[in-house]
Amino acid sequence: MTDTSTEPMNGPFVPDLFTPLTAGDLALANRIVMAPLTRSRSGVDGVPTDVMVEHYEQRASVGLIISEGTFQSVAGKAFDGQPGLVTDAQIAGWRKVTDAVHAQGGLIVAQVMHGGRATHTAISGLPVEAPSALAIDGETHAGGTKVPYPLPRALRLDELPAVADTFVRASQNAVDAGFDGVELHAANGYLLHEFLGATSNVRTDAYGGTPENRIRFVVEVVQAVVAKIGAGRVGIRISPERDIQGLIEDDPADVEAVYGGLMDALAPLGLAFVSVLHPEPAGALVQGLRSRFGGPFLVNTGFAEATTRDQAVAMMADDLADAVVVGRAVIANPDLVRRWREELEQNEVDFSTLYADGRTGYTDYPTYDETEPPARTAR
Repeated sequence: MTDTSTEPMNGPFVPDLFTPLTAGDLALANRIVMAPLTRSRSGVDGVPTDVMVEHYEQRASVGLIISEGTFQSVAGKAFDGQPGLVTDAQIAGWRKVTDAVHAQGGLIVAQVMHGGRATHTAISGLPVEAPSALAIDGETHAGGTKVPYPLPRALRLDELPAVADTFVRASQNAVDAGFDGVELHAANGYLLHEFLGATSNVRTDAYGGTPENRIRFVVEVVQAVVAKIGAGRVGIRISPERDIQGLIEDDPADVEAVYGGLMDALAPLGLAFVSVLHPEPAGALVQGLRSRFGGPFLVNTGFAEATTRDQAVAMMADDLADAVVVGRAVIANPDLVRRWREELEQNEVDFSTLYADGRTGYTDYPTYDETEPPARTAR
């Protein structure tokens, strides 16, 4: 773990939320990280829109922006309104976003994801693919209506290198689009996470069964992306014990073996960061993973409840992470860094507009100086 400060004479330096951080090739001005936030504002062609440019530009004061999940292939598209990193038009659209963020002095990485079985043919127009032919018990939104998740087809062994290559090409496309790096999405029940999970991966070849086999594809994807764009530009997001989209991780021994083994495999690569989504950052699991990874470690606790300023400050004071990943507070407060630094009141999130079209609930949240009367407190 690296930061730009030195130890004072009276004891070890303890960074806070507003201390710079060096994570691989990324030099963060502060340790507040914008979480990858699905907002469905992209067009049907997956091209980032002008309103997305404005949205990301407004939030450039955070130490690092992680973009919403972007699909790396047409088959990997997970939901309507999701942007991609496949076509020239998508790359050009993202270039407008990254240029705007950089003009404000910010950093932004692209979250690269494959939806795996958590999608529908009506969304991508292609058969749904996954590690195993196991459907999610539930429904998704496609074409403006709810539809049951379909039975995916299990990827053949000879197809896996080509799927890995889609992550590589999308990551290079992200760099070409001006992103400062990528975050590979191995969380929340999507394809890479599906390979890790015992309830979503029942393969009997070298990519299923034992924890060592179930981490294999994720490690190979990370290694391939690192070889293409450099380890200092690559991070990964994981969500152990998340229990989402039919992927249940309720065996502590298996979770420890899978994610501990994953950290052991990734540690020598020198990645920019690992980002962990988990409600108990002080627990033995999360802190054990941090120790085994040994590099910059980002923590996101926002499950049922949003991460508050007090919680984020405490996580840093207790040395539970190198940076804190925040979602809902950044949605509602484009100037969150200032508000948290100066302990100012905050806007509240309008949940009814999270996935709507246009500016409402997206780029119209006022800064503190624009708020009249003062914003409601949401600490």
